[in-house]
Amino acid sequence: MSELASVKSVSNGSPPPDDREHDLDNYLQPLHIDDGIIHNLAYQFSKVYEELALRSDEQFLPTPVTKLPSGQETGQFLAIDVGGTNLRVAFIELLGDADEQLPSANGADRSRATISNAQRPRVRRTLEKAWPIGEHLKMDKTEDLFAWIGDCIAEVVNDRLSSDKDKFPVPDELPMGITFSFPMMQDQLSSATLMPMGKGFTMNSDLDLGSTLLQGYARHTRRQSPSRSSPRAKRRKLGPLPQLKITAITNDTIATFASLAYTVKSLPNSRVAAGVIVGTGCNATVPMKLSSLGASKVEPIKRNKPDAIETVVNTEITIAGACGPLKAIATEWDRELDEACARPGFQPLEYMTGGRYIGELVRIIFFNYMTKAHRPAIPIASLPATLVHSYSFTTTFVSAVIARARSDSELAGELKRRIPPPESSNWGWTPHTAGALRKIAQLVQVRSAGLIAASTVGLLATVGEVALTEPGSPASLPDVPMQSDSKPASPKSHLSVAQKQNTRDALSPAPGASAWRSGPEELVIAYTGGIIQHYPNFKEQCQRFIDRLVMRAGPQDGGKSVFLREARDGGIIGAGVLAGMETSEKIAAS
Repeated sequence: MSELASVKSVSNGSPPPDDREHDLDNYLQPLHIDDGIIHNLAYQFSKVYEELALRSDEQFLPTPVTKLPSGQETGQFLAIDVGGTNLRVAFIELLGDADEQLPSANGADRSRATISNAQRPRVRRTLEKAWPIGEHLKMDKTEDLFAWIGDCIAEVVNDRLSSDKDKFPVPDELPMGITFSFPMMQDQLSSATLMPMGKGFTMNSDLDLGSTLLQGYARHTRRQSPSRSSPRAKRRKLGPLPQLKITAITNDTIATFASLAYTVKSLPNSRVAAGVIVGTGCNATVPMKLSSLGASKVEPIKRNKPDAIETVVNTEITIAGACGPLKAIATEWDRELDEACARPGFQPLEYMTGGRYIGELVRIIFFNYMTKAHRPAIPIASLPATLVHSYSFTTTFVSAVIARARSDSELAGELKRRIPPPESSNWGWTPHTAGALRKIAQLVQVRSAGLIAASTVGLLATVGEVALTEPGSPASLPDVPMQSDSKPASPKSHLSVAQKQNTRDALSPAPGASAWRSGPEELVIAYTGGIIQHYPNFKEQCQRFIDRLVMRAGPQDGGKSVFLREARDGGIIGAGVLAGMETSEKIAAS
């Protein structure tokens, strides 16, 4: 630092630049995480998840999905995806998995056929439309929200009938799959009951989601006078249109899991082991044995499907019951955000990772730094209103502007233009303040990616897919010395007695150690959501944490590795896939 720069800093009450950076780093130290912290969290999560699977009535909920798609399902289905911020409606055509291999083909021909088959599209989407779900719609009465959803569905159905005019007869009913980004209870795949949630909607829990949606669409299936139309109707009444037949209802995580499972069936040595959503909200799903779940939970599944031995579980891992391990890393800023939420303490993991909250968390940290820790402290009245008012600093802005800036100077110029201070303020954006905001956003993002990795690997350990070493054991430390026989040290892995007896998954059987000669196995984590898909470097950072977590335990059974794979538009495609599965099962049973 030059003598002139030091003199200028002293004259305006600011510390020298090097001291400011040191002060900032010290202030942000609570946000820092490392491999040891993430490993400890993953191990603790796995223990908590085992207990929740047995005892919780709000988490690790079994679903009627007791099989994965075969890849052979075909047909066209209406699909609806009701997300936290958007509604999408489309027709999903399942094209099936053509078997192009001939029994007499040689190895090279089989390899080419496998690659060709894997690259062939298996899903075709047509007439897709999307609408934002405005805050006013979330706050509307339930019947008004679903009347609007019904109007949107009717618009796409009407487009379909218009395009098929004079080609095909109008069907009496349309089979439909629905994805809701809401927690739900289910005994059957065709119905679901809403559970308490924290996504900004005013819908009451215990709502029958399927029948409520059909009621919202019903006015388009009959002739009626305009005077009987809902006063909040989105558009004019269309129709009369065909009835809708709800074939499958699921949540977004399970839909994502099913959509990628439909595709991965054709890939050798790969199978989908779990699914995660990291978007406006967060959730995860994983197949579990019924024996690992509480008896009262699985009774409805066994009653409807007596032969089932496993189920795809809706974990709801962001809810408080699963988040005890987070207390060790929660900061004062996390607690401030939590206390100001509509439901304090309800979803601690989502408050640290979800798109609804990341921008607000960055704002809280930066605001507190500027008004309390910065030297000199900046008066609140001197800061831009966007930094002062809650939830005015969006995650979209953080992702699109702050996280993509190439330098502090470039970001300072952009912030001067986009978030100027009040005209009466003497404060302004500088490379230092822009750099502080940039560093905060980066640390929040890295921590979020680490938490998603820890919870995901913790889930895989819970169901016996991977081993996790016990924190503090020699094998859990980096650079474990090799034993004298040159074999890796055997990790003290975390597997329950039941899992040690049988770690295979009937929903998607694992080759196990005996299949090592056929090549290492790839466990696929299906992912979707705005944060993990679009936030710069989020997915890559999450994958790095996962890689290091898996490697800490030493070689995994079957040479397993864990890879994140995008299930783009998994919510709406999965709705169609599950509708196709259910339809195929009923046809086969008839």
